[in-house]
Amino acid sequence: MPRSNRPRGHRPGSDEGDGDGLDRLRAGWRRTETRRDGLWTVQPVAATRAGKSYVCPGCNLAIEPGRAHLVAWRGDGLMGEAADLEARRHWHAHCWKIK
Repeated sequence: MPRSNRPRGHRPGSDEGDGDGLDRLRAGWRRTETRRDGLWTVQPVAATRAGKSYVCPGCNLAIEPGRAHLVAWRGDGLMGEAADLEARRHWHAHCWKIK
């Protein structure tokens, strides 16, 4: 009888959802923060998910691809949720803390 290379107890497709959950844990959780200028939605971006270069509005320096950072957008904007999402900005974590 031929030998099976598949581990016993493994069901095809049983771990497909686990990869997304692991990526979500690595990327961090979306949260709401209150700052001097209002309510903000903040979502961390893991280094493995950061594929583009951005300019941090806090220090005007580049956030290179592959560097962990935060994405923040207004949570209480007057123009609506769609406009708030379009106006989101990528921040260095340190710059966001001292904002």
